[in-house]
Amino acid sequence: MIDEKNLTPKDNKEEIRALLIGVSTPEQTERQTRDYLDELAFLAMTDGITAAATMTQNLDAPKSGSYLGSGKLEECAELIEREKLDLVIVDDELTAVQINTIEKACKVPVRDRTSLILDIFADHARTAYAKTQVELAQYNYMLPRLTRMWTHLDRQRGGGTNMRGPGETQLETDRQLIKRRISKLRDDLTKIDKQKQTQRKNRGALVRVALVGYTNVGKSTIMNSLSNSEVFADNRLFATLDTTVRKVVIKNLPFLLSDTVGFIRKLPTELIESFKSTLDEVREADLLLHVVDISHPAFEDQIAVVSKTLEELLEGEKKPVILVFNKIDDYSYVEKDPDDLTPATKENLSLEDLEKTWMAHMGESDVAFVSAKTGQGMSELKELLYDRAKEIHVTRYPYNDFLY
Repeated sequence: MIDEKNLTPKDNKEEIRALLIGVSTPEQTERQTRDYLDELAFLAMTDGITAAATMTQNLDAPKSGSYLGSGKLEECAELIEREKLDLVIVDDELTAVQINTIEKACKVPVRDRTSLILDIFADHARTAYAKTQVELAQYNYMLPRLTRMWTHLDRQRGGGTNMRGPGETQLETDRQLIKRRISKLRDDLTKIDKQKQTQRKNRGALVRVALVGYTNVGKSTIMNSLSNSEVFADNRLFATLDTTVRKVVIKNLPFLLSDTVGFIRKLPTELIESFKSTLDEVREADLLLHVVDISHPAFEDQIAVVSKTLEELLEGEKKPVILVFNKIDDYSYVEKDPDDLTPATKENLSLEDLEKTWMAHMGESDVAFVSAKTGQGMSELKELLYDRAKEIHVTRYPYNDFLY
């Protein structure tokens, strides 16, 4: 059973104000930590929570028992009391011990990054398939953290070693119930996976193109533009959970275009495992359109996150990729003062400079700059997509020249 004080009621119209906490380490700079807390604030907003304050600490590594040092925990408690905050959200996945320690110190509920993402996925799941995937991920996350939910009950042991207190008995009951539910959900997903495999086989041998990228980079908007469809698109994280597949025809060349769930830094392993079948669209694709939000200050970090996730997902298999820089209409930069002799940074590069840099890096034929919202650059992207899809089609059907 779940301790209700740790849940955020969705029908509660009162503002929930949270303190966001992050740790800077030798592997994660203070600037990266600030950027990551900005992303955590966006996640919180997506879940209906206001990020009212932030707190960071420099450590060699997060403390195993408390995440933060004792002095910093006291600062957090004082800030929470002074600002009358309702919640703590930590930008890492926490153990049951860490959650319990922070809750005792701060006297408010504590959530970690993983639970926040899982909650958002649960809100955005629309189909039975997506709901089953999310529920399985939630139970896998919950299982090792059950112990902290029964700390308010005494675990008395009497004269015999086999005697259990009410909390321990209930804990074991909950654990068995969750294990049975996990087993049932896995069976359900296995059945649905077989159905989806059959559906993919029935699509024939058309060229398959998959849209991939960080969450909220505009994949669904590009999908709508390329396929003239009305896939749901919104300026929210994880607006799309279910894979959408559309047949697209460019210059009489048909191919299948799929829109997949967005990636994110520290994507919970529970979700990757649960959404494995959804991501089969990526594994089985012939060509990937890696969409990037060029207006985001950390877009290069996002490219790295997606590339690493794809490498793990594809198990080293190489697929042709077109890098699509979206939202060029929102791109801005700071022009350097001519007297400033310090090296230029990414923030000082014009859009034209960035285009030259990435075209040189990727190869001119493997990169596109577009605004799916205004349509700028979309015709060039269609031409590039046609050329790449045609190359794959010709290899597969060398005698279908009449298509071109």
